[in-house]
Amino acid sequence: MVAKTRRLDYERVKDDAARRRREISRAGRDIGDIPPIRNTKLRRQCERHLQAYCETMFPERFQLAWSKNHLRVLSLMERTIREGGRMALAMPRGDGKTSIAECGGCWATMNGIHRFIMLFGAAGPAAIQILQNIQTELATNDELLATYPEVVYPIRCLEGEARRAKGQLHHNERTHIAWSDNEIRFGMIPGARASGAIIQTAGLDANFRGRRVILPSGESARPSLAILDDIQTDDSARSPTQCEVRRRKIEGSVAGLAGPGQECSMIFPCTVIQRGDVADQLLDRKQNPGWRGVRFRMLEALPENDDLWERYAQLREESLRSEREDISMATEFYIANRKAMDKGAVAAWPDRFNAKKGEVSAIQHAMNIKLDDEPAFFAEYQNEPLDEAAADDVQLVASDIAARTNGLPAEAIPPETDFLVAAIDVQAKVLFYQVVAISRRFGGSVIKYGSWPDQRRAYFTNRDVKRTMGRAKPGVAFEAQLYHALEQLTNDVCGREWHDTEGNPRRADLCLIDQNWAPSTEVVFKVCRASPYAAQLMPARGKYYGASTRPLAERKRKRGERAGLNWYISAAKGRVRHVTFDTNWWKTFQAARLAVPLGDPSALALFGKTGQDHRMFADQLVAERPHRVEGSGRVVDEWRLKRPGLDNHFTDTNVMCLVAASIQGASLEDQEQPRGRRRRRVTQQQMRATG
Repeated sequence: MVAKTRRLDYERVKDDAARRRREISRAGRDIGDIPPIRNTKLRRQCERHLQAYCETMFPERFQLAWSKNHLRVLSLMERTIREGGRMALAMPRGDGKTSIAECGGCWATMNGIHRFIMLFGAAGPAAIQILQNIQTELATNDELLATYPEVVYPIRCLEGEARRAKGQLHHNERTHIAWSDNEIRFGMIPGARASGAIIQTAGLDANFRGRRVILPSGESARPSLAILDDIQTDDSARSPTQCEVRRRKIEGSVAGLAGPGQECSMIFPCTVIQRGDVADQLLDRKQNPGWRGVRFRMLEALPENDDLWERYAQLREESLRSEREDISMATEFYIANRKAMDKGAVAAWPDRFNAKKGEVSAIQHAMNIKLDDEPAFFAEYQNEPLDEAAADDVQLVASDIAARTNGLPAEAIPPETDFLVAAIDVQAKVLFYQVVAISRRFGGSVIKYGSWPDQRRAYFTNRDVKRTMGRAKPGVAFEAQLYHALEQLTNDVCGREWHDTEGNPRRADLCLIDQNWAPSTEVVFKVCRASPYAAQLMPARGKYYGASTRPLAERKRKRGERAGLNWYISAAKGRVRHVTFDTNWWKTFQAARLAVPLGDPSALALFGKTGQDHRMFADQLVAERPHRVEGSGRVVDEWRLKRPGLDNHFTDTNVMCLVAASIQGASLEDQEQPRGRRRRRVTQQQMRATG
């Protein structure tokens, strides 16, 4: 009996201890009363306006004054969150599009506008990063805690321990809060607008169809807002197939997340990587009017005075190479010439510049980015990327080409020269030309290149030429201006004596003039026919022979024509004879000449010593890239511009010079010989005589 009593006493003590432990545990897990809102007036402002919410809750993120573009974005995003719809947003890198989207998601959740939000990235880890940013703010931002205590206080009570979420109580009722790498479930607090709200993540490459959550009340919750942050990769943007797959997922799977008869609202902060990619398509309101597409540039308009900015670039480079390693010299020049240098330029965000790095304006800041990496500037800051072709085996590097100097002064002909050839590329405002001293093995030296009229600058582009043919011959039609320009340039190239390193004179053997541009064709023929140097001139036409076309080498020769290595010279028939050549073949041949080490008999070099400024010439020679294409049983390197708008005029003149050397008799010992017997060097005057 005594033993039984003792056993019952022991059980009672044990139960009491367990009950006390449970009570202590429950008390420890119960977060108790929610703190009051510190400033109700501020809370109402934040509830009404996304802009006020961003400014007051996240002052560290948004320190600078808003630009007009930011205000428009905030307005459109608030409208999309409240009323629904689809919004695509492209802003310059660093302008805060992702931060605004993250804050917009928080605002929508904390104010009870959306109960279930999905965050998407190109892949899962990218979306998780966005969620982690939101989690950091919720766990550390005291302004959020003071203004939205019913939302943030339960999170703070976790004290960074996600395992505490499972047992958290509020007045003895479970909050059902969840806190993990890919999900936030806000605590269920009576009266809170965000009670039980959910934020989840997913990669666009994942299976997320039919995403829904059963709430403790038994309700079924589906996503009503999706934020898709940069859901493209570089590879996917360049693949039309992957672009189509992603777009279908967005407009099908993501839009359908809200369930039958409903449409999920979408906010798409994006970067246009490639023209025609998903971002580019959805930003185009004409192509996709269902999307509120907005695309902003860092510079709404570029500066007009290119001469001053070129001088600025030189000073900036010199300044960065100095012991100080800053841009002080360039900034002083900019300050002294700011009015002229800023002319025509419009900065979208005037307050965006880095004073710590010596910058004094947003325009200077933007131009510094452009000078550092022009392709990145247009893609990431202007949202107008220039298409890049896919690279293949042939890789030409501008710095390598610029360094291929032979130590000879400009215009000096090397002693091993067999032919002196030249080429002229015709443009609407200016002529580009080149003179090459070349051997029978295609080795040689570019002894001169430039433009007519002379731009008197070391570096310029066709878009920014100031001295034009029109200014040289004002008040007459374009044809007369072009004739005058060709007459002056051919007189200088063909009418003068060039000298070799020993002082011996010689004249140009052959100068090819581009006839491809329709408005100039007849003028080119007229000049070649009427010039006193007609024997040295010949119109030239580069023709694109791709993999799907019959190769020029298999073309049946007509009576009176002369054929060579992937070129042929037409029969006269009352007109000046002209040469047609396979541009793809000759551009590949040119790339090989520029890749051969200096000293090889077939290597092509440039005049000057080490450090000679050949940047412009070299940049134009690498403006195109080959695409290896198979078709009709052939494999052809088809050459295309890396990006639309790049200058490739010296590529054309250099190719024409190689074609001219081939016409004169240059060849490689192991190259395939053209059909027919090998001919001796023949001038155009002799060809006319034999007709």
